[in-house]
Amino acid sequence: MPENTTPPSTRSLRLGVAGPVGTGKSSLIATVCRAMSQELNIGVITNDIYTDEDARFLRSAGVLPAERIRAVETGACPHTAIRDDVTTNLLAVEDLEADFAPLDLVLVESGGDNLTATFSPALVDAQIFVLDVAGGGDVARKGGPGIARADLLVINKIDLGPHVDVDVEQMVADATAAREGGPVLALSRKRQETIDELSTWVRWMVARHRDGAHTPQDPGPMAPHFHADEEGGYIHSHDEAPGAVHQH
Repeated sequence: MPENTTPPSTRSLRLGVAGPVGTGKSSLIATVCRAMSQELNIGVITNDIYTDEDARFLRSAGVLPAERIRAVETGACPHTAIRDDVTTNLLAVEDLEADFAPLDLVLVESGGDNLTATFSPALVDAQIFVLDVAGGGDVARKGGPGIARADLLVINKIDLGPHVDVDVEQMVADATAAREGGPVLALSRKRQETIDELSTWVRWMVARHRDGAHTPQDPGPMAPHFHADEEGGYIHSHDEAPGAVHQH
């Protein structure tokens, strides 16, 4: 696996965005791009197994010039390409940085399928983990490496709270407890004050990266998780050595 050897202060902040399917990772990235593209030079890498659908969504939304949004098709468990062997993603990030230098920020969106995703610090400098209220008010307190140790936990779509019987304040409190006081941001793309909070956090992280004040942290390996397949499915763990046999 290639190492992330370029000195951080001489390149973009590489910011991973992970979370389950449907939590709004693409919409969060679109929100950041809309809010900050006039002050930061931004690029985006999306991940999915067999499609470039997320990249096409972002291009069609017009949040950035289309050529600054690139797709990686992982062809396998989406977590593998952000954790076990980051080669494809790292090359995509470096190509984007070379083509549009100098970039201030590259957002790397994980393909999502459950609560266990974490990025390797060889790929990103910091990570956002995204939950949404429609997934249930109890999800945040269940924890896991992404929820507990990402640089920022976003609870998304808070405007839906009353419609899905979720107490947003309690969900934020549970998340803060699960993260032992780590930052939690309640977000709605329809509430400007929450977008401003997200922009402030991204701006702060970019500044820390430029100053060399931020050290990438490894949230820890993903928990074993289930993948369905034609034979019913299998349990897959990312704390194995690369190339290890999955448990069936």
